[in-house]
Amino acid sequence: MTAIYARQSVDRADSISIEQQTELCRYEARGEPCRVYADRGYSGKNTNRPQFVQMMNDVRSGVIDTVIVYRLDRISRSILDFSNMMSVFGELGVKFVSATEKFDTSSPIGNAMLNICIVFAQLERETIQKRVADAYYSRSRKGFFMGGPVPYGYRRVPALIGEVHTSAYETVEEEAKTVRMIYEMYSQYEVSYGDIVRKLDELGIQRRGSFWERSRIRELILNPLYVKADNTVLDLFKAEGAEVVENEGGFNGRSGCYCYRTGVDRKSKGTSFSGCLIVPAPGTGIVEPEMWLRCREKCISCKNASPVRKAKNSWLCGKIKCIHCNSALVVKRGSSGKRYLMCNERLRKGKCKAETLYADNVERAVHYAMERKAAGVFSELVGIMDKISFDEKRRLTDTLAETIYACKGRIVIKWRA
Repeated sequence: MTAIYARQSVDRADSISIEQQTELCRYEARGEPCRVYADRGYSGKNTNRPQFVQMMNDVRSGVIDTVIVYRLDRISRSILDFSNMMSVFGELGVKFVSATEKFDTSSPIGNAMLNICIVFAQLERETIQKRVADAYYSRSRKGFFMGGPVPYGYRRVPALIGEVHTSAYETVEEEAKTVRMIYEMYSQYEVSYGDIVRKLDELGIQRRGSFWERSRIRELILNPLYVKADNTVLDLFKAEGAEVVENEGGFNGRSGCYCYRTGVDRKSKGTSFSGCLIVPAPGTGIVEPEMWLRCREKCISCKNASPVRKAKNSWLCGKIKCIHCNSALVVKRGSSGKRYLMCNERLRKGKCKAETLYADNVERAVHYAMERKAAGVFSELVGIMDKISFDEKRRLTDTLAETIYACKGRIVIKWRA
């Protein structure tokens, strides 16, 4: 059977549509029955396209013996991907046809011309990428709206910058009050992200229809859009290695700042402005610079999450979960030195109603259950829990149990065998 493959990354007036590509390919098929594979809204830079993957599966299954495309760049813009595809076609004897570009793939010169066309298709894609990146950089330096979700506390409104129609952020006062409250709470030394989330839940304040989370609080605190940027904030940006656009009226103690992340620093998530482009925003900030700087300093000095490390407080760590919400039970030590197992979901959001458990009691109960399970099967393990080391207990627990669920008065163990 003949396969027709069509692809259109963006639906524009100046681009040939899926339907037009298919019609031209049907003409090339000369009335032969065809199966159409069409990927709409997918780039040709890689082969992560559902219909393309389906077509290649059908080719390998022997269903397809001919593949027709409108033009080479519709099926691939990557030299490597195209070469791999043609290798598969060659091994299976599948004929490849371009409706608008005539190639005789049975001859060396025909194959060479085919590969040359793919080289230029990839060059075109890379040229477009560079042109788009340059335009993005140029427009962002001028403070134009560059898309993306509207941050909490603002709404998007039309704006005129120079002679260019764009958009800007306008303060939503109800949401701005919540933003200021979050900053004021977090500026207090003893207040954590979890404390703020619980307080907002108590007050019934949601984030545009959804509950607040710790990660959203952190993003809000680190976002320079909220600060009424002045020279002290400007000095911070420069000290951290940011590229700063100091346009007229910027850093006047009123406007916030756009932050554009580029290159290797894209994953820094606000902990450093190194490699960033900072541009004064046309809208107004919400938080005073002293408050924003104080909260930022506290935020980046705290670890967002504890690094993965070897368990030391209980040999059940990483294995035991809350029976109510399936979250991990973590070990906390009280002022008296006693160890407690607490639901992580309750600690983070206060959503779970699981009660605190004594770690010693739970360990004893699991210890007893494991010995009973081992009796008659691993008889040599009975009675050794009190004699082996902490690490050996962890390894033994991992050998016998897949997951342990616990709550007050109940423990359920999912055994491996």
